[in-house]
Amino acid sequence: MSGAEIPRAVLFDLDGVLADSEHLWDRVRREVTAEFGGRWAEGATEAMMGMSTPEWSNYLVTELGVRLPAQRAAETVVERMAEYYRTDPPVLPGAVETVRWVGRRFPTAIASSAPPRIIRAFLEVTGLDEVVGHTVSSEEVGAGKPAPDVYLRAAEGLGVPAESCLAVEDSGNGLRAAAAAGTTVVAVPNPHFPPAPEALALASHRLEAITRLPELLDGSG
Repeated sequence: MSGAEIPRAVLFDLDGVLADSEHLWDRVRREVTAEFGGRWAEGATEAMMGMSTPEWSNYLVTELGVRLPAQRAAETVVERMAEYYRTDPPVLPGAVETVRWVGRRFPTAIASSAPPRIIRAFLEVTGLDEVVGHTVSSEEVGAGKPAPDVYLRAAEGLGVPAESCLAVEDSGNGLRAAAAAGTTVVAVPNPHFPPAPEALALASHRLEAITRLPELLDGSG
């Protein structure tokens, strides 16, 4: 990146960018759907990526037929995901070191569709709670991704205009959300669930791994 392009702050997505967890969310939602009388539908995985907890739990009930109240469906899925984080956190290789590098140089936030409980668990287990200056869950804003709300709130929490922030995303809905917020978007495409070409086209930069971010920010990427 040239000097004029260097951001004033960096906003990270969590699932798929720092944690290899998108496939775990998918697995657990499928399990809960099957256990509680629902039926998985084609396109359900992609539809729920980026949704806030109230949005995807309502989707499980109304679209997939899960026979639980939406709040109980959410609690069941989140508790099972929290157990993964307690016992075997799915941290992507090099993610912790990358966030530490970034955090020494830029105000840093996490803007995620994960519930606050999962974000806290990730930060605590990795020690990044001392590095990340602000976190926002889509549960805490008006709408989940692809709406821009979570990125706008994260930028506000750091006191930096969204247009001066760089956002790192992996999924189609995440890329759409970051672009709609006006950030400079960096795509690290999720190998399990690759984003659609039109979503990927919204990114100003594309990296093969999160570990390439320091090289980009240093001006050599």
